[in-house]
Amino acid sequence: MFDAIVIGSGMSGGIAAKELCERGLKVLVLERGGDVGPGQFTDHLQPWQLPNGGMIAEEQLADYPVQSQCYALSSATQQFFVKDTDHPYTTPADQPFSWIRGYHKGGRSIMWGRQTYRLSEMDFAANARDGIGSDWPIRYADIAPWYDHIERFIGVSGSMEGLPQLPDGEFLPPFALNDAELQFKASVESAFPGRNVIPGRCANLSEAREHHIEQGRSPCQSRSLCERGCMFKAYHSSLNTSLPAAERTGNLTMVTDAIVESIIQDPATNRVTGVRVIDRNTKVGTTYEAKVIFSCASTIGTASILLQSGSDAFPRGLANGSDMVGRNIMDHLYGLLTVATFETMPDTYYFGRRPTGFYIPRYRNLNGQDSDYLRGYGFQGGVSRAGGPGAVQGQPGLMGEELKTAARDLGPWRLVFAGFGEILPNPENRVTLHATQKDQWGLPVPHIACSFGENERKLAAAIQADGRAMAEAAGGRVIASMGEPMTMGLGIHEMGTACMGTDPSKSVLNKWNQAHEVPNLFITDGAAMASSGCQNPSLTYMALSARAADHAVQLLQEGAL
Repeated sequence: MFDAIVIGSGMSGGIAAKELCERGLKVLVLERGGDVGPGQFTDHLQPWQLPNGGMIAEEQLADYPVQSQCYALSSATQQFFVKDTDHPYTTPADQPFSWIRGYHKGGRSIMWGRQTYRLSEMDFAANARDGIGSDWPIRYADIAPWYDHIERFIGVSGSMEGLPQLPDGEFLPPFALNDAELQFKASVESAFPGRNVIPGRCANLSEAREHHIEQGRSPCQSRSLCERGCMFKAYHSSLNTSLPAAERTGNLTMVTDAIVESIIQDPATNRVTGVRVIDRNTKVGTTYEAKVIFSCASTIGTASILLQSGSDAFPRGLANGSDMVGRNIMDHLYGLLTVATFETMPDTYYFGRRPTGFYIPRYRNLNGQDSDYLRGYGFQGGVSRAGGPGAVQGQPGLMGEELKTAARDLGPWRLVFAGFGEILPNPENRVTLHATQKDQWGLPVPHIACSFGENERKLAAAIQADGRAMAEAAGGRVIASMGEPMTMGLGIHEMGTACMGTDPSKSVLNKWNQAHEVPNLFITDGAAMASSGCQNPSLTYMALSARAADHAVQLLQEGAL
């Protein structure tokens, strides 16, 4: 018998395990994938050392029809992505969804983009204000101390800006904008009052504080190879920081290759008592028992587990009296790129490859409704210079003085930036279990049915119009623009399938991420989100996980669980 079981070892699972272990609980973490060791990191390999020059062989690509849509998949990172052929799911023919996954210790926290932003009071109040979805049962003041707590632990670089729509945090020094980005910033902020171009906030150590050094971490080397893993542990991942912190307490037990079949519930006590798992390799079943269970299996994974855990007490799935489990799946509008070139930028260059670029926080509908759509969007991107050393890598035939000359030949500056827009909660966008199709472990595969609505289409059009206007105001010539968002799921910010709420008939979780109907079941991954904002959500998942863990320990100490 454990004090707590945490399902999943990724972004939220790692933090939940750390917080519970540090408070003295004996914690079991279940990970459906395998272990990951430093030997699987490839950030030390040069381009010519990568298999197939970084490309995946054509005969292998057939196993990755969905994962190959992610920019981070290459022969250097292939070990961190699932084979789609081994892990099927279904969608309607006219509603594609691209589910990007990594099943291994640390989960997608190894490959994440590390953009780290807080939601604001405006975001937490949005559903109540607009009458859409479930009203968040918390507001910014409830979670702000936990944002502080997580930022200090993981290390977030950023600048203090004083913007209410993007609260400041506990920051390390920012990765500075380069000369061209500073010129772009000046042009945009002059032409469009109320818009701000700021350094992107990211979970890379611009400098290592004492507690980071004690964790065995070093400052970022500005190589921008983060999706390969990091031998310097310069960016936050469960593998680099939170799971080692949990291990140092002596209270952690980690079981890999453990696929959760269901969560066990005792109808006599209305409590969950344990978890049934199937060994990924042997397919042999095991049951583990605990006083408290945290589901951090990812948005779609958690919804699937709850739906698989039906009983006489919960015929529609565990904690699903509201019929909200699986509903309201959201992502962010993604891929709405604007690309422009400049001939009048500074004749300078920069050092290294920063792990971030610039960010333009949301500026629409801040003080009431000023557009014909709800909510808003922000932009992420950067300005880089063509030519230089990177342009000659791998070019055959270049040697000696010719190589040196080519490496010094600098081209024009190029702006690439994209809008990330908020997708509204919609109960018809949902995850269910396929009626007949099962995976190789005998479990029903998820069926994901969701699509963009009219509000999202209006946002996408506005993103593209604003992107072009800002590029041209800065003197750029737009050479490419995407008119439609990429397939839902490719933002890799899926969330919302077991949302928090004030009304148990419209939500699954209360203000402590505790199931309304099952008090010792907590859900702190993306499933808990009641709305998406337009900011990258991982920081919020981690803050909610730490807050819920603290509350769960208090309840255990009081004998309430």
